[in-house]
Amino acid sequence: MNNEFVAIYVPNQRQKTGFLETWVIMFKNIIMSRELILQLFKRDFLMAYKKSYLGLAWIFISPLVGIASWIILQYANILNPGDTGVPFPVYILIGSSIWGLFMGFYSAAASTLNAGSGFILQVKYPHEVLLVKQMAQHLANFLITFILNLFIILLFGVVPDWKILLFPLLIIPMIFLGTGLGLFLSVISVVATDLSNIFGIFMSFVFYITPIIYVQDTIQSTFLRTLIELNPLTYIVVGVRDIILYGEMQHPIRFLIVGVISFLFFMLSWRLFYVSEEKVIEKLI
Repeated sequence: MNNEFVAIYVPNQRQKTGFLETWVIMFKNIIMSRELILQLFKRDFLMAYKKSYLGLAWIFISPLVGIASWIILQYANILNPGDTGVPFPVYILIGSSIWGLFMGFYSAAASTLNAGSGFILQVKYPHEVLLVKQMAQHLANFLITFILNLFIILLFGVVPDWKILLFPLLIIPMIFLGTGLGLFLSVISVVATDLSNIFGIFMSFVFYITPIIYVQDTIQSTFLRTLIELNPLTYIVVGVRDIILYGEMQHPIRFLIVGVISFLFFMLSWRLFYVSEEKVIEKLI
């Protein structure tokens, strides 16, 4: 008896797949490929630091050097962050770490196919694997840095609130929004190749209208205050930081609203990525 599996390919097959069916297919692909995800994660995580003299130390060095510049500006009276309620190095350390977590999810999603371009055309496997692997690798790097940050803030005499235990739940909206933006850009940039650079510049601007290096109440400009209030990262990035340092967030309802919108945006971006994946891969050839 012949039990050979026959695959039938239909033009524009993915575009004809329904919205719900698309997400079911991708979730199944991830579950069935969990061993492959684990193997790729271990390979890339260790290889990233294998040929480096400092190895994993770079995970700690890079963010600390960046944070030092803001501290110098504050002590030089160039930057007036306002009353942060905790030592400014602690304030900037936790805030910038959470911002880096968000940007890491974005970068991981945006480079999903590029990360596997070496064998993506040689081996047939669900490419959702690459997305999960990229995100897991970034999250692992962040957790190592975050644990170090907690020790540092303890040295400053600041004890995180017990609600830090909710951290895995609090970052879910951040995962959805960052990953959704990355997937969306990875598809759109195929048509508009300059879009990646433009978006990178735009996110540099968004950093300054997110109250990470200053307290929102110090802003006198009505226009800037409006931009800050319209910025979704004001609630999902700053909100997480405030829970860690102060045990509460200023706008919990807005946090939930942004979380729901981020989830819907992620699902739409994932669908767009799925139906456009073959076209994106063609551009990698």
